[in-house]
Amino acid sequence: MAYEIVISKELGVTNRQVLTTIELLDEGATVPFIARYRKELTGSLDEVQITAIRDRVQQLRDLDKRREAVVKSITEQGKMTAELELQLQIVETMSALEDLYLPYKPKRRTRASIAREKGLQELADLLLGQSSNDLDALAANFLDDEKGVSSLEDALAGARDIIAEQIAEDAEVRAKARTAFIEEGQFVSRVVPGKEDAAIKYKDYFEWSESLKDAPSHRVLAMRRGEKEELLYLDIQVSEDLVIPAVEKMYLTSRGDAAEQVRLALQDGYKRLLKPSMETEVRVLTRQRADEEAIRVFVDNVRQLLLAAPLGQKRLLAIDPGFRTGCKTVVLDAQGLLVENTAVFPHNGAGGLAEAQKTIVHLVDKYQIEAIAIGNGTAGRETEEFVRKLGLRDVTIVMVNESGASIYSASEVAREEFPDQDVTVRGAVSIGRRLMDPLAELVKIDPKSIGVGQYQHDVDQNKLQTALDDTVISCVNAVGVELNTASKQVLSYVSGLGPSLAQQIVNYRNANGPFKTRKELKKVPRLGEKAFEQAAGFLRIRNGEHPLDASAVHPERYAVVETMARDLNTKIANLLSDERLRKQINLKEYVTEEVGLPTLNDILGELSKPGRDPREQFEEFKFADGVNSIADLRVGMKLPGVVTNITNFGAFVDIGVHQDGLVHLSQLANRYVSDPHEIVKVQQHVEVTVTEIDENRKRIGLSMKTEDKGPRKVGKRRSEGSTEGGDMASKLAALASKFK
Repeated sequence: MAYEIVISKELGVTNRQVLTTIELLDEGATVPFIARYRKELTGSLDEVQITAIRDRVQQLRDLDKRREAVVKSITEQGKMTAELELQLQIVETMSALEDLYLPYKPKRRTRASIAREKGLQELADLLLGQSSNDLDALAANFLDDEKGVSSLEDALAGARDIIAEQIAEDAEVRAKARTAFIEEGQFVSRVVPGKEDAAIKYKDYFEWSESLKDAPSHRVLAMRRGEKEELLYLDIQVSEDLVIPAVEKMYLTSRGDAAEQVRLALQDGYKRLLKPSMETEVRVLTRQRADEEAIRVFVDNVRQLLLAAPLGQKRLLAIDPGFRTGCKTVVLDAQGLLVENTAVFPHNGAGGLAEAQKTIVHLVDKYQIEAIAIGNGTAGRETEEFVRKLGLRDVTIVMVNESGASIYSASEVAREEFPDQDVTVRGAVSIGRRLMDPLAELVKIDPKSIGVGQYQHDVDQNKLQTALDDTVISCVNAVGVELNTASKQVLSYVSGLGPSLAQQIVNYRNANGPFKTRKELKKVPRLGEKAFEQAAGFLRIRNGEHPLDASAVHPERYAVVETMARDLNTKIANLLSDERLRKQINLKEYVTEEVGLPTLNDILGELSKPGRDPREQFEEFKFADGVNSIADLRVGMKLPGVVTNITNFGAFVDIGVHQDGLVHLSQLANRYVSDPHEIVKVQQHVEVTVTEIDENRKRIGLSMKTEDKGPRKVGKRRSEGSTEGGDMASKLAALASKFK
């Protein structure tokens, strides 16, 4: 079956949409480029659909590659039959392919292979036929002392070994067993005796069992981590009654002695071969499902963090707080360049406080500071309180999540940017820049280090990295990149570029000054026509020679806009500034075979808001006064907070006490919530009620339930969170169908 037919059925799109998307991907087009600039060809598929097509076609190609290898192996063994070849060609899943190959797969010597070497295959076939019940007479024909078959029981035992392996490798039997394990399997976990104290964080799993198909990913990953740390035993259990009777119906055709031998072989094959094999396979399946869910949660959080509202280009004071070592303070200009750095000690006695006050006021006045960014780590709230008491007028004061700033400050990227500054200065700069533009700064940090996620270090790291790369690329290209100021780290995520071309662009910019037009990109060494096609629409040049270079209109469509302007007897710049002119444009007049209404509508939208930033507007936030530590909390308090992380079981909220509180899934709203992303997003401002305080364990319970019908939120929320439909059984079934 052609790839497009399979994928179109799975995704609910047309064959043509899938085929065209595959062709574009094979030609080197990126997902953002296809979604943004090839809508006519794909029928306006979005990035999620295009990514799904990309990943699924790779799975199908891997299946075909494996199928080719299997066919070759069986053929070389001289065991290929017309029926088997047909089965191999029509099989649609990796697991089904491997089931068919299993009897022919070269393997180490087994009890069955040893029995075959003793010449007992024929006896096994006779027993399976169940046409004779004279076992002594059947077995006597296969006695051979030289081959180690010296008794009737030796012969029967060897034959049973062969039958056991044949049944365990039967593709139909394996399919039935797989279904039983997926549908009815149970995770059973228990603490390793004597390790109760060391395993206290896994207390919930000391004596625990739950349905395999219903177990949420965070519990699966927790149990697996406990097992890996040798603190928990983890088993997958299924009643034999769910598998063996079904297999007996397939293999037992009589009630005689021969049938009893088959029954014994079947039971042995299930316990010794099939059950362990299914347990291993289902462990992989459930791990894949848990990984996929954890990765989904993580990338959703990362996307929201990257797309957090930017403060924009402001003259900024950034402070990395500290008690004993002081507060490292840097001044950044509106472009984020380091102007000055110093340290103040507002928490080191009256003398330090007075000097710190004088220094901060002086810097604010000297550089006409518009905003102050304060890291939310140690001494963060105390430093914020110190700054607010200065009574600085017309200065925005913001607490900034500093997760990952220390990672950045010690990185090669930071050393390259600030070779003459120490890590404390670099960290403060990162805090300030991530307030100005979270996306531009956070792309310099490994996403696994920025404080969001759920068991991200336990999941398949290759799959996680692919998902993260997709997410960062999607975010960077959705926002657009200013060509003349972007770092090479940001440029490397632009469609069609990558690290090498990004460095070439920076080198060219350093040598020749700012780019004046997008076309000038073609002068960059090694940046060819294909890379230009993929990247140009996502790069912006403010105040460039061509007015459209600041927009998301692709250079390949400039001619369309020029025609529009000419038809209205005006200039492109006037179309950008005059809404009345734009209203006179009849898009249908500009439809061609290559340019359809989807692209024309995009162009018209860009003309009205050229280069618009899709991120929300920045909103100032302030924690509650007088609530600086967990000791200040009281049950029933209503407090403002910022969502810092989202997991399957709820959302963590910073309320300004150096310890995030948890809003459990059941406390997110007055209604049932299956996915926290339906209600909140990372960096969202919310109002919460304190429901529980455990100062010893540093745990804070919070609620977003209100007396109204829904949670009251401070600030806006973009409805961009992903949703997860279907129950776990269907998810596992889908995974099983693609199992490798």
